[in-house]
Amino acid sequence: MKLHLQHIYCLVFLLISCEIIAQDVSLYQQFNGQYDFTAVGNTLNPAENNTSSNCNILNTSSETLVLSTGDVVEKAFLYWAGSGTGDLQVNLNGTTINSQRTFPLFKNNLNYFCAFADVTTLVQNTGAGNYTLSEFDLAALVGAGSGYCSNRTNFGGWAIVVVFKNNNLPMNQLNVYDGLQGVSADETDLTLTLNDLNVVDNAGAKIGFVAWEGDKSWSNNENLTFNGFDLFDEELNPINSIFNGTNSYTGSEEMFNMDLDVFSIEEFIEIGNPTATIELTSLQDFVMISTVITKLNNQLPDATIELHSANNECFSRTVLVDYTVSNFNSTDTLPAGIPIAIYANDIYIQYDETTLPIPVGESQNKTISLTIPETFPDDFTLKFIVDAFENGDGIQNELNENNNISNTLDVSLSGGLTFNLLEDITICNAGLGKTAFDFWDYIEAVKTTPTDIVSFYTSLQDALIQVNAIEDPANHIAQTNPEEIFVRIENDKCYLTTSFFLNTKNCPPKVYNYISANNDGSNDTFFVEGLRDVFVNFELQIYNRWGALVWTGNNTTEDWYGFANEGTRAAGDKLMEGTYYYILNLNDPEYPDVLTGFIHMTR
Repeated sequence: MKLHLQHIYCLVFLLISCEIIAQDVSLYQQFNGQYDFTAVGNTLNPAENNTSSNCNILNTSSETLVLSTGDVVEKAFLYWAGSGTGDLQVNLNGTTINSQRTFPLFKNNLNYFCAFADVTTLVQNTGAGNYTLSEFDLAALVGAGSGYCSNRTNFGGWAIVVVFKNNNLPMNQLNVYDGLQGVSADETDLTLTLNDLNVVDNAGAKIGFVAWEGDKSWSNNENLTFNGFDLFDEELNPINSIFNGTNSYTGSEEMFNMDLDVFSIEEFIEIGNPTATIELTSLQDFVMISTVITKLNNQLPDATIELHSANNECFSRTVLVDYTVSNFNSTDTLPAGIPIAIYANDIYIQYDETTLPIPVGESQNKTISLTIPETFPDDFTLKFIVDAFENGDGIQNELNENNNISNTLDVSLSGGLTFNLLEDITICNAGLGKTAFDFWDYIEAVKTTPTDIVSFYTSLQDALIQVNAIEDPANHIAQTNPEEIFVRIENDKCYLTTSFFLNTKNCPPKVYNYISANNDGSNDTFFVEGLRDVFVNFELQIYNRWGALVWTGNNTTEDWYGFANEGTRAAGDKLMEGTYYYILNLNDPEYPDVLTGFIHMTR
């Protein structure tokens, strides 16, 4: 199915003017090395549209690509252009090609387009030989009765720009610029600025154009200049008739309504100037330029730099950085001694330089030891700039002066390790050092990163050297009160320590005031939970209902089990059932008041 995208756009906005803005011709891709370019293509017009009232147009045409021995196709770009908003699907040698980029233009109240597709693989597989573009369907749009036919701007054509490499070529820089801009009787001047040029030698410099809708019989002061100098060829492209349906590669003068032209610019190129200006004028004919290719003899290196890793010992301010200086997209060797400025948090800290020449297409791996000043935080960002001193100045002229800054590396002297503070733990004394603490949950609570490893120790020294770790944090018997627990948190690079305290306190005892002194194994004695071996100096006194003391005890005596050990015992030691009264003196400074209450005893 053919794609006519601009028609779809206009249907959506039926009541809105559908004017298409021109797409500026700008740099698409650059090649540095032993490269040159050629082009192949043909028109779909059977005759020049300004000399024929026949508005028929073909949908197929062919042409032969010529390559020399040693030419190896690096890239191939297909451009096809015509009247209308775009037939964006065509066939090239039987292979369906869809537009990857489309350049629309609105002139003379009519739409025009140029489409683009990268056809490198197809051309590499086919090589030199015949190329046929087909299924380019414009006839229904531009035929008799259409605005294009009456305006004599019914056209269609195609071109393949081929960038090839040959080891016999000098080092060149090729720039491919594309878009779609034009001139006509109502807008007679067009200026194109070519950026990103790097000119060190003018030998063999040339420029190529893919242009559309030029007419040999309709030229009127149709001139092309480069940096103010006229470009022309007396045989094919004379002054005042530059885009006249010719092909510089084949010598054809019957490329009706399109041009594939090449001009020498050896005499006009400005060495050292990164830009050039093209000016096209036409007082009558409608001419569009979609593609410009420049070739400049250019032997320069191009230094780039990439940071790979930064490593340091835990909390050491010495950082080892691995990085690579490359000379990939270049045409000359990068000499040794290229300066490298090193920055931390965008502040210059150190200098390095390349140690060996780096040939075209190769790189040099390096490692440098950086000492990070104490004034810098533990976390900072590293950046290197190649071909730069501290003041930013470099020493090497390069193909590209705008790609000398490395990627950045985030560095943490602490290995990015952090932790959460842990609260002290306080529990009730279980008696005589038998208090068990459970801080198993602190393994996760202290972490800020789930993959960190946590271990516990009873001394800082043990934590530092990782010996005598606490084996069971869920059941740890404290050896002192308070006891400090040291925590080691570590990752694969670093470790930190923190600590918390285990506190044991004497909690108020709990009195169970009922006993059944019948020796059945249940409630046989007066039991006070949290008393023995906690309040080791306690004193307990028990009185009968008449206020007579019948029993005294402490931490060394047995629990009261309903017998008397004090006072007159006419009936013997065994006491009668009933209600008794106790007085419990804890003899603890935190609990100065005695505890009192009643005990109900049965047998």
